[in-house]
Amino acid sequence: MAALKNNLLFYLKASRPGLWFATGWLYLLPTSQIIGISGSWVFWFGLFYTSFPLSLLVYGWNDAVDFETDALNPRKDSFWFGARGTKKQLKNIWKPILATQLLTLPVLIWAGGWKVLYVFLAFLLVNALYNLPKKGLRGMPPLELFAQIGYLLVVPLSVAANGTSQLPWQTYFYLFLFAIQSHLIGEVMDIIPDRAANRSTTATILGLVKTKFLIIAIVCAEVLLLFITFKEYIFGGMLALGVVWLLADVFLIYKNKTYSLSQMKILAKASNVIAVASIIYVWYSGCLLHVAQ
Repeated sequence: MAALKNNLLFYLKASRPGLWFATGWLYLLPTSQIIGISGSWVFWFGLFYTSFPLSLLVYGWNDAVDFETDALNPRKDSFWFGARGTKKQLKNIWKPILATQLLTLPVLIWAGGWKVLYVFLAFLLVNALYNLPKKGLRGMPPLELFAQIGYLLVVPLSVAANGTSQLPWQTYFYLFLFAIQSHLIGEVMDIIPDRAANRSTTATILGLVKTKFLIIAIVCAEVLLLFITFKEYIFGGMLALGVVWLLADVFLIYKNKTYSLSQMKILAKASNVIAVASIIYVWYSGCLLHVAQ
């Protein structure tokens, strides 16, 4: 019984609940302002799928090929940043991944049709290319950034499952920038263990400060996109405040210093609070559903 409990805890950590907000954000976006959507069991089932089964697939797969790097990473073994599994656990993680997919994916295919399967296959392809043991995109900067397009596939999955309207390409472009920005923040936090493991990332090549400036540039592009293309000033203003924080980080607070583990946990919790607030606002306002005329 204790072994089962430990394994279940490991699977939960491997799915990184601290990052469920990212896939949840993408899943909820196409359902914005749809009256009665919360009464649909498919809606809630899809939200569950993109939270646990899909996250276990993405992050569990990545953990299985990054054992050496993760062993040096102090962020691991937490609900925020993922599990630190043993070689045996990671060798066998494909079994719970496969089981959860077989139990849940057919339900979404039944609800949304074959489009759901096509999106899932595209998702598998991106993750396979990213996680190749040798010459995987995760170790080929800057291609690891462009591989973040895989996250955007959650949007058409939601569209197919819930029968909603497709989003404009400008929304996808904003989401792509957001995905790259989020990934770079993770690389900044992991720069020391990545260098210790001789892992090549955009952050290890550019260095800490230049990567932070790249993040600032991307967030500024997001703000301009929201202001100019969507005429969205509230959400854009929230992001602009984020730019102020990032500038204070690089010029006044941390500068070229790395974050301690406790600081990373505080930042992770704060980012989740901000993410939930942005999810609520974007979902109720529908600000990213249409481009302003």
